Amino acid sequence: MSTPMNVPSARVAPILDPGFVPAVLWKQSYQALCAATAGSRRVVLGIGRPDGTTFRREMMVLPAEPAWAALTAKAVEREVKFLLWQWGGSRIFVAGAPEIAVALALQYAPGGAHAFDSETIGRGVYGEDMRVEGCDESSIPTTHETGRSLGRNLDGCRIGFDLGGSDRKCAAVIDGKVVFSEEITWSPYFESDPAYHLAGIQDSLERAAAHLPRVDAIGGSAAGIYVDNEVRVASLFRGVSPEAFETDVRGIFLRLRELWGVPCEVINDGEVTALAGSMSLGDTAVLGVAMGTSLAAGYCNPQGEVTSWLNELAFVPIDYREDAPRDEWSGDIGCGVQYFSQQGVARLLPAAGIETPAEMRLPERLVILQEQMAAGDERAQRLYETIGTYFGYAIAQYADHYELRNLLLLGRVSSGAGGEAIVAKANEVLALEFPDLHERIGITSPDESMKRHGQAIAAASLPDIRNGKQGASC
Repeated sequence: MSTPMNVPSARVAPILDPGFVPAVLWKQSYQALCAATAGSRRVVLGIGRPDGTTFRREMMVLPAEPAWAALTAKAVEREVKFLLWQWGGSRIFVAGAPEIAVALALQYAPGGAHAFDSETIGRGVYGEDMRVEGCDESSIPTTHETGRSLGRNLDGCRIGFDLGGSDRKCAAVIDGKVVFSEEITWSPYFESDPAYHLAGIQDSLERAAAHLPRVDAIGGSAAGIYVDNEVRVASLFRGVSPEAFETDVRGIFLRLRELWGVPCEVINDGEVTALAGSMSLGDTAVLGVAMGTSLAAGYCNPQGEVTSWLNELAFVPIDYREDAPRDEWSGDIGCGVQYFSQQGVARLLPAAGIETPAEMRLPERLVILQEQMAAGDERAQRLYETIGTYFGYAIAQYADHYELRNLLLLGRVSSGAGGEAIVAKANEVLALEFPDLHERIGITSPDESMKRHGQAIAAASLPDIRNGKQGASC
């Protein structure tokens, strides 16, 4: 029989979701229990890729006794889930807890609880089946990774675009000065014809090009995972069949490069968020978070480099309660996308007492919420404060995995007065629960122009056109 663990209640509870169990508080309670329990063990986790890139992380776990089995299984399983979507890798190494390695192997096997993660990251991103190995600590390679000097190039006539699930943004930039920017509504998620996506992107590029004397380079960002400008995994193309994905989507940005005949670089929208943050702040150690149709994130490390990490925080669990909201795509519970996106807004609307038609699209529901917030509706205020409470605890969790000085918040969900309420509540949580983090991390919410078009502008800086050189690939 498993022994329960006492997790202290959040000192700032989400007003519309009091059952929320912040991952950071659960983990702190588990580690405190380990420290107080004789026989607790040190476990080393490794995440590896086929190219030799490897990451290591250590944690303490409770003794290998039946009374602690369920708690330890949850602690390690949730931690590995975070690490996989933060760093990216197809090989999981576990040293110091052989029973956990066995359990994880079952979860990441075909048909297992984490089949989505295994198929998406393992086969989809790194081209091999996910595997889990129990081993000695000496068998886990030391951390080995490289950052990339990417972006910050504003010379010449450039186009930058950002593809989201409800709109596509595009900017024309001449020597660092924006001469045109535009946002166009579209609905790519469930379009089965890849021609829809290509035509939409081409339309935005052509509209931006009309404001330039010439086009020297194109840089883009989009939701999903991109390697060497190839689409590996992307929700934007979820309606496309696997066959059409291989023939018409995987190389869609390579085709655009050929069509325009100029250097073209496309990376994950979260990485461009981080780059935009670093450029606007004049600082590094930036975690960029975009709350839009989904949740996007990216990281600019203390050296000012965009990392090779996945940083797909949409799939990272932030809520450890047993009945947390379930993500309809990945099938997992408590993940960031259900808290920091238009999906999260739609989930909270009924709890706030705001009714919207069942058939109404998510962007339209967000517009209603924003209008009510602007009108001073207390129901809207409570909804945004709920998101801000989630966010404050999530920031503390992120800070355990990222070296942070700056957190940049973008995306439609964070626009206007609602975004101000999110930041204020997040700061309240940090000040009360994590005062050291509150002193160290600045949460920046840029002006409206930066929020809505900043990613497209930063994306324009990705290619390096000096001496005809193309920018570094993602």
